[in-house]
Amino acid sequence: MIHHTWTENETGRKVKCVHTDAAKYTVENVLIPGKVYDLKNESEDYYFVIDESGKMGGFYKEYFEVL
Repeated sequence: MIHHTWTENETGRKVKCVHTDAAKYTVENVLIPGKVYDLKNESEDYYFVIDESGKMGGFYKEYFEVL
């Protein structure tokens, strides 16, 4: 159950949100373009960051660039 400790994980990298133009999902309420987020975990398609709601969220990698 690794997802229970993601928020306490060391941050290895940082990612910058480059856009919130989602075709299917609403992400402009929880991501801010231009803001840098700590990358907590990643999968093949998603980055997991703590978003503006204060919760861990998984977002498509296309919304970010790695710093």
